Parts: sequence; structure tokens; C-alpha cells
Amino acid sequence: MIYKKIQLRRGKEESLKRFHPWVFSGAIQRMDDGIQEGELVRVVTNEGDFIAVGHYQQGSIAVRVLTFSDVEVDRAFWYSRLQSALQMRLAIGIADNPQNNTYRLVHGEGDHLPGLIIDVYGQTAVMQAHSIGMHLMRKEIAQVLVEVMESRVSHIYYKSETTLPFMTEDDMNGFLYGGSNDNIALENGLKFRVDWLKGQKTGFFVDQRENRSLLERYAKDKRVLNMFCYTGGFSFYAMRGGAELVHSVDSSAKAIALTRENVELNFPGDARHEAYCEDAFKYLEKAGSNYNLIILDPPAFAKHRGALHNALKGYTRLNQKAFEKIEKGGILFTFSCSQVVTKDHFRNAVFTAAALAKRKVRILHQLHQPADHPINIYHPEGEYLKGLVLYVE
Repeated sequence: MIYKKIQLRRGKEESLKRFHPWVFSGAIQRMDDGIQEGELVRVVTNEGDFIAVGHYQQGSIAVRVLTFSDVEVDRAFWYSRLQSALQMRLAIGIADNPQNNTYRLVHGEGDHLPGLIIDVYGQTAVMQAHSIGMHLMRKEIAQVLVEVMESRVSHIYYKSETTLPFMTEDDMNGFLYGGSNDNIALENGLKFRVDWLKGQKTGFFVDQRENRSLLERYAKDKRVLNMFCYTGGFSFYAMRGGAELVHSVDSSAKAIALTRENVELNFPGDARHEAYCEDAFKYLEKAGSNYNLIILDPPAFAKHRGALHNALKGYTRLNQKAFEKIEKGGILFTFSCSQVVTKDHFRNAVFTAAALAKRKVRILHQLHQPADHPINIYHPEGEYLKGLVLYVE
């Protein structure tokens, strides 16, 4: 197949020679006529030499590179990429694990498939497009996915209404293959309901699995406050770890309802847990100082660089309030999932909060996303999840 061409300005191919998978709009010298959003294009240097094939899209990131080889992006291409993603999950022991049927199978640039996310929940794979190109290829990808996954997946749900909000098609959400109402999945032996219909992301925050396991080790006899609890992941891990009490807080009534369901699934009738639908800052403001393990896992405070300054102020304010409230000898798990907030940005915001609260603080762990959310070594922007576990005197 002959793809239309995008020619770069002189010298603008250097990042692509280092295998960075994005072409920015400002790097483009000229484009062939009639290129449509989501179309596959060949990227060439100013001199006309081939450099990459990718999906074109209007905006700052004009091309998301699929391959640096001059090949056709066909069924065999998708099969090879999805098979490679599965093999890595098998190699790290996260797929085909009887105690854990929840994992990320495809992580965008980290799996050389920019614009595509696939999470597996039991027999259901939830696919999400973050680019028009991947949206247009969704049915072909779903067909190949069924073949690659064999008996591991019986249903594929497509969920891109929130990631491609400017699209107006009716089929942004729905089953591409199969169809199931069984939304209970297993993570490290714990059950939870996945709201892939209306929930955030693909229905659950798979990226906190390892960090939830770490929290479980610290939870024995603790009085736990789980802020921004969403569906209660940290809460039911804390309960299995032997927490004295667990309070879950989220501003979403739907999230609180799911949290209660998930706790009941694993600990029916357990009086140690209570859930509150309330704004996090307001709850912390009026909370007493009776918690000695606090989790702060807020949604992204900054989704673009223009919001960075205000986001860092928000992280400082939130963590300061937690430092002021936590008991002496308490442990704070604090996170940022904002891609534009670097590890240094986040650490400085937390350190500022500790200084303002006049607390002595020691770092116990520096946390990040798990292995099934791999970072392409040529795409450092893929390292989005940052976390600190802190001992507060």
C-alpha cells in the first residue's frame, strides 16, 4: 500500500532517529494533499528519505509513529505487536496468573502502539483509543486480539467516549466482540467490580496494583484514610492487611457505591469500613488527627503544561493538610498521575508541604507504575505515575 507523505523541516528528524515516537506539528515542512485525520502516512526527511510510518492527527502531536520500518501496517503488523505485548506479560508472570486475572495488555507507546490501551479483566478486554487512527482501526485490532489471546479473552469492550470527546459517532462505547455482564475481576486474590460502562479510565486503576500490595504490608492495626478512593482498591487491601479501621472518601457518589460493593465482595458485613461522599479538602479540613496511615491518590491535577504551576500548588496544599492531620509515627502514601509533573516536581511539592506543616519526614519508598505499564526507553514521557511512601514523625 502506498501511503501519503509528510515531509519534515530540515533537521527535524533528529528525535525520530533516536526513535522518539511523536512528530510535532511544528516539525512539518509540507504534507501531501488530502490527508485525513487518522490516516496512515509515511514520514520523510527534508531530503525525502524514509524515516517512519504512523497515524496523522490534527493538533500538537501530528503523527504518532507505529514503525520505523518501511512496511505496510496490516493484519500481520497488528498480530506481531499484540503477540509481543502478550509475551512480555507472560514473561513477567502477570498474565495466566490464577490469583490475578487483571492486567494491562497494551500500554500505548510503551508497547509501540501509541494511542492504544487494552486492559484485561478476567474474560473481558477493555480497549481504549487515544488517537483517531486507533479508533478507525478498532475493529481490525479487535479481530486480531481475539486470535492472539485465544481462550484468555471471550469479550472485547470498546470505551473511548471520554478519550476522544470530539468524535460524534454512536459506536464510541460498546462490545466489539462477545458481550458479558460479568464484571467481577480478581487482583492478587481480591475481587472487585469493574465499571467499564461508565467508570474512569477502562473501569479500574490497574496501575496501582503493586502499590496496593505494598500498602497491605503496612496496614496491620492501622487506622487508614483512603482519599480519592474511587472504587476502593487501597481500602480492601488495607482490610486484608489487618487494618483496625478504614475510611474511604471520594466526591463521587457512584465511586462510593462501588467502593462499598467491593468491600462487601471481599469482607461481607465487616464493620471496620466506612465510606464518605465528600470533597477531599473539606474532609481533611475537618478530620481529626486519629489516622496513622493515609493514602492520597488524586486524579491528574495537570493534563497539560499550562496547568503545571497550579497543579503543584494543589499537590502542596493537599499533602500539607495530610501532614498536619496524620498521627506521629504515621505513614503517608502520596501519588501524582499527571504526566507533565516530573518526579522532581512532585517531590519538591511534597517536601514543601512537609516544611510548611513543620513535620519530620523520611522517604521509605519511591513508587512508580508497574511492569505491565512499560516505559519505552525512547519515550520518557511515558513515566507518568509517581509515588512516595513517607514516615512522618
